[in-house]
Amino acid sequence: MKIAVIGAGIIGITTAYELASDGHQVHVIERRGAAAEESSFANAGVIAPGYVTPWAAPGMPLKVCRYLFSDHSPVRLTLPLSARDFQWMRHWYRACTLDRYRTSRRHMHSLALYSLDRLHQISSRLSLSYDKSAGYLILLRSEADSLQVQAGLDLLRETPVNFREISAAEARKVEPALRADQEFFGAIHLPQDEVGNCRQFALQLKNESMKLGVDFSFNTAVSQIHPAEGVKLAIAGDPELRSYDACVVCAGSDSAMLLGNLGLAIRLAPIHGYSVSATIQEPLNAPKSAVMDERFKVAISRLGNRIRVAGGAELGGQPGKKRAAAIRTLYKVLQDWFPGAANLSSGVQEWKGARPMLPDGPPLIGATQMPHLWLNLGHGSSGWALSCGSARVLADMIAGKAPAVDASGFDLSRIQH
Repeated sequence: MKIAVIGAGIIGITTAYELASDGHQVHVIERRGAAAEESSFANAGVIAPGYVTPWAAPGMPLKVCRYLFSDHSPVRLTLPLSARDFQWMRHWYRACTLDRYRTSRRHMHSLALYSLDRLHQISSRLSLSYDKSAGYLILLRSEADSLQVQAGLDLLRETPVNFREISAAEARKVEPALRADQEFFGAIHLPQDEVGNCRQFALQLKNESMKLGVDFSFNTAVSQIHPAEGVKLAIAGDPELRSYDACVVCAGSDSAMLLGNLGLAIRLAPIHGYSVSATIQEPLNAPKSAVMDERFKVAISRLGNRIRVAGGAELGGQPGKKRAAAIRTLYKVLQDWFPGAANLSSGVQEWKGARPMLPDGPPLIGATQMPHLWLNLGHGSSGWALSCGSARVLADMIAGKAPAVDASGFDLSRIQH
C-alpha cells in the first residue's frame, strides 16, 4: 500500500521504518524543516519500562495541588489556560481511579518492555551507533520519599523488571561521582534500564528508512485529511490533494486539530518539559548513566560527552516562552548531585518541548472509525520508551496480524465515552 505518515518525530520515524520493512510505499510528511525537531529533540533519553506509568493515578490530584505551592515544583499550571486545558484536566481527574490506573499501567508496562526489545533488535540489525549507557538510579532524598514510592514498587514486583532498593552507600558504588557531602536516604537501582540519545537514533533510523524507499517531505504542513477513496491529504499552499491508500497520524499535539476537523475528539494536551544540555567538563564528576531525583522529578543523563538534565511538566502558558523557575530547578538538581560535571560557561542548550499526553496515560495505537485512517499518538513523556514497540504494533495491525502485545488498552474506543 501507499501510506502517508504525518509527523517525523520518533513515533513517525519508527512507524515509517516498520511499514517500509513490511513492503509498503511510505511517504512521511513533516511541517518542520528536519526530523525529530520537537518532542524528540532534547528529552531526557531515559528508557525505563518499570517507570513508564500514567499520570492518572489515585492521589495524584492532591499531590499536584501540593506541587503548585513548591518553589521547585515538578508540575505547574501556567497562564493562560485554554478551554482545551480545562477539559483535559477534568478528564484526567476522572481517570485517577485505582482500577483504571492499574489497567493503564499494565498496558504501558507491557508495551515498554516490548519496545525496549524492539529497540535492541533494530539497533543490532542495522548497527546503529548513538550515545547510550546502561542502568538507571532513582535517588531518594529522605525516608519520606522512600515511603511514597512503595506503592509503585509493589506493582513493579508483579512484573519481570529487575530492581533493588539500596542504601546511599550502595548507590555511591553505582554512581561514584555523586556529590560527597550530599546526604540522602537511599535509591532504587534498575540495572537493565538504560539511557539513549533519542534524536540521534531517530536521525539514523530515518536514513535507514530512506534506504527502504521511504520518502520524506519537510517544511510541509497537512491542513486537512479527507477520508474518501482511500485517504486524500490537503497540503498548505498546494491546491492539489495528495492520494494515499492509508494514512497514519503521528503528528504530536497537532494531531488533535487534524482529527477534530474529522469529528474525532481526541483529548490531547501539550505538557511541556524542559532540559539543559552541556558538555562534560570533568568525566570523573559526571554520572555513568542516568539518575532521577525522585523529589523534584528531574533526570540527569550522560549522553556521550554531554550531560542532559531534564524535568518539569507544565500545562498551559505560551509554547515559545521558557519559564525561568523551571530552568533554575534543573540547574539546582545538577548542582546538588554532580557539581563541576558540566561546562556551564559556554555552549549550554536550554530547551522546552511539548509532550502530547492523553488524560488517562496510554497512547492511541490502531484504527479509527474512518476507513484507512490510523493513529499512533499521545505517548506523553514516554514516547522514546514506547516508540519502537508502538510502531511494530501498528504495522502488525495494518497487516492484519495479531500484535505481540495486548493492544486493547490503546484502542480509540476507550476515550470515546
